[in-house]
Amino acid sequence: MSHTVPVTDLRSAIECLKQYEGEYLETNEPVNPEAELSGVYRYVGAGGTVARPTRTGPALMFNAVKGYPDFRVLIGLLSSRQRVARLLGVAKEELGFLLKQSVDKAIAPVLVTNDSAPCQEVIHLASSPDFDLRKLLPAPTNTPEDAGPYFTMGMAYAADPETGEHDVTIHRLCVQGKDEISMYFVPGRHLDQFRIKAEQAGKPLPITISIGVDPAIEIGACFEPPTTPLGYDELAIAGGLRGKAVELVNGVAVDARAIAHAEVVIEGELVPNYGVQEDQNTGTGKAMPEFPGYTGEAKSNVPVIKVKAVTHRREPILQTCIGASDEHTNLAGIPTEASILGMTERALPGFVLNVHCPSPGTGKYVAVLQVKKRSANDEGRQRQAALLAFAAFSELKHVFLVDEDVDLFDLSDVMWAMTTRYQGDVDTIFVPGVRCHPLDPSQDPAFSPSIRDHGISCKTIYDCTVPYKLKHNFERSKFMEVDVSRFIPGFKP
Repeated sequence: MSHTVPVTDLRSAIECLKQYEGEYLETNEPVNPEAELSGVYRYVGAGGTVARPTRTGPALMFNAVKGYPDFRVLIGLLSSRQRVARLLGVAKEELGFLLKQSVDKAIAPVLVTNDSAPCQEVIHLASSPDFDLRKLLPAPTNTPEDAGPYFTMGMAYAADPETGEHDVTIHRLCVQGKDEISMYFVPGRHLDQFRIKAEQAGKPLPITISIGVDPAIEIGACFEPPTTPLGYDELAIAGGLRGKAVELVNGVAVDARAIAHAEVVIEGELVPNYGVQEDQNTGTGKAMPEFPGYTGEAKSNVPVIKVKAVTHRREPILQTCIGASDEHTNLAGIPTEASILGMTERALPGFVLNVHCPSPGTGKYVAVLQVKKRSANDEGRQRQAALLAFAAFSELKHVFLVDEDVDLFDLSDVMWAMTTRYQGDVDTIFVPGVRCHPLDPSQDPAFSPSIRDHGISCKTIYDCTVPYKLKHNFERSKFMEVDVSRFIPGFKP
């Protein structure tokens, strides 16, 4: 698959999508960013774990955002696996392999001059008496009970204060005041390690938040250890994806770098020994919708970014997403597929044919591994592959194993394999008491007495593969191969 419009930033990504029917839509109807914008997209194309009814649909541009005449807001750019594939120029079944190759062919980012960075065409300094982040940027609230407006697609970029190594990740960022944003960290995140180091030295951590970038950067930013260990700059993966280094620029108000072709950049500092109650302005007790499909609990003592400047392009676009939508599934799931493919290929060459982290599994909690047993000696290796998958991505909860004749991208086919090739008492492997992810509400002692602490889970392998010696008893019905286009012109299977 290839596209004629080269993608280098958000605007060229939109032009790329315009080539395809049903991938991009605009509306001129005025929309309120407070809950209404996300309420619209819930029906149009959110998908994922969003409460039904919802569906997979086009990316949607809101051209008229109430209270923000200078901004448009784009939502759902990556909420379709097919759309991600088109933006990256491959078949949707090959995305995991493409991401795996990009890690192997990583290209480090490069620094460009400030006068050549589109993200700094317009500059707003927080030192100005009329500066107010709440009036400047149309950060949406996903639901009426959110803690406040959130930036959900910001590429947070900072450097280790000791080594100078950089990291880029996506975090939930809640606007708390005219120049303050709270930044929630799941324990163990690399940027949080940088923040802690700076805090221990009594210093703020300079940071930038780049919003509206080349989707290759957004996908690359979501790799996790061990594929990207502490100090690994995931922007190099985006460089590998495009075959060209990501361009960075020095901030105008802080000693940090930003993505030069971003639509919007927020510059600031993570303040040492300062935190706020996430819902201090609303008192709802809720944060925002998260990828498991539930609204997260508002956290106490959340670290704060003191904003020093906002820069943006002329006629800027603010990009956002719904946390529980397919956009999160693709951001998290495709890099996870690549990480599992990389680890299993090194340990079991040629055995794992493909990996899929499907939407109902949130991109983080479920993986389907398609394997091919080539001889009797491969029996049992499918379960070894599952254990490797858990090692490749620590937040993984369930692994389904299927044979080569099962379409791992069709969950109906996976369920068929579970129905006819799985017996619960011999094909279920439990790995209890393992640290997983705190946003899964079932991973809590209140849910099961077997769980010692919140965020610990019983990881499970569902082996839906046929024992090698019985494969001849499990052959699927063989149909005649025909050219359907003879009967239905233009038909594509």
